[in-house]
Amino acid sequence: MNIIELLIIAVGLSMDAFAVSIGKGLSLRSIRLRHVLSVGLWFGGFQALMPLIGYLLGSSFSSFINDFDHWVAFFLLGIIGCNMIRDSFAGDEEKHDDDFSLRVMLMLAIATSIDALAVGVSFAFLCVDLWLAVSVIGITTFLFSAIGLKIGNVFGNKYKSKAEFTGGVVLVLMGIKILVEHTCF
Repeated sequence: MNIIELLIIAVGLSMDAFAVSIGKGLSLRSIRLRHVLSVGLWFGGFQALMPLIGYLLGSSFSSFINDFDHWVAFFLLGIIGCNMIRDSFAGDEEKHDDDFSLRVMLMLAIATSIDALAVGVSFAFLCVDLWLAVSVIGITTFLFSAIGLKIGNVFGNKYKSKAEFTGGVVLVLMGIKILVEHTCF
């Protein structure tokens, strides 16, 4: 997997954190550096940690499914992407609060990075530089979270569902690409 493909996956994975950051930005009168660092480090850190954990889990049983690993990657990315697309149409209004406490940020970081765990499992079946992948995913999510905080503070809910939809489409397309590459050659 090359750096462009990793960036595309990183952008897709960061969309949940981006959407939540928009919600956090809605609740703030003014953004301070501590807010930016909070969303960036929590979301970026967990988005980097979860693929690492998923990779370790996936690599422990990858030898048993080498013949159909591309189907596993396709299935996982497809399910995650479809769920993100579905959620983008849900239209459920969330309560936005300005709580950046340890408990709240930990729960949000875990919730927005579960998808990255499954992607990490799929990495175990692909040729991926794991440390590069987790770094790219973490840094990308950090940046998108900081940008989402600002967008939420300035523009409101306008971009939240579009971000989730785009992230879902990206992950589905990457799953299809992996499947096509492994079944056609």
